[in-house]
Amino acid sequence: MKKVLIIEDSKVIRDELNLLLTRDGYQVIAPDSFYNIIEYILEQNSHLILLDINLPVYDGYYICREIRKHSKVPIIIVTSRDSEMDELMSMNLGADDFVTKPYNTQILLARINSLLKRTYIDMKASDILTYNDLKLNPLEGNIEANGKILELSKNELKILSYLIKNKGNIVSRDKLMNYMWNSDVFVDDNTLSVNVNRLRKKLEELDLNDYIETKRGMGYIMR
Repeated sequence: MKKVLIIEDSKVIRDELNLLLTRDGYQVIAPDSFYNIIEYILEQNSHLILLDINLPVYDGYYICREIRKHSKVPIIIVTSRDSEMDELMSMNLGADDFVTKPYNTQILLARINSLLKRTYIDMKASDILTYNDLKLNPLEGNIEANGKILELSKNELKILSYLIKNKGNIVSRDKLMNYMWNSDVFVDDNTLSVNVNRLRKKLEELDLNDYIETKRGMGYIMR
């Protein structure tokens, strides 16, 4: 189940989107507080973000720019501001799509579905990976072991799949970062460490301890 994060200050619109997306099979998170919003967004590891521009504390432009320093999660700007400059600025800051209010709900759902398919196109059902007691299902976005199932973020999925495909070999941090964020955008080295640590914690929740070993000065290897 894909997780959609709604960053919208109007309770009416939040509730409308929540109901719409839940009925369409998405897991929805819609905070009503906007303090420490950047940290909150990054902690959620959502598959897609619906982001308004006119928000309290920080506007959507700032939020979009800050997210792009750490994540390539798909972002759709959903706003009542409909000038070409607003759309151009949104795209220049890293948004993937721009939808104006009032929107057609079916068109919005179609855009969400299309963007998710484009983003996760390399994740197919036939790509299910196994390693010892662990099963990784890229299409469903989850891992399974010992009778438990946990959902992973896009970054966690990519890290784990890359390590499994290279099992028995040490994967350098540089190679992993290039695979994760192959772009001209600078990515803080600490971002990789944060994602690996989150992945380790989820593996531990499945009673899979020490599955990812750090080789100091070299990289990571699946144990």
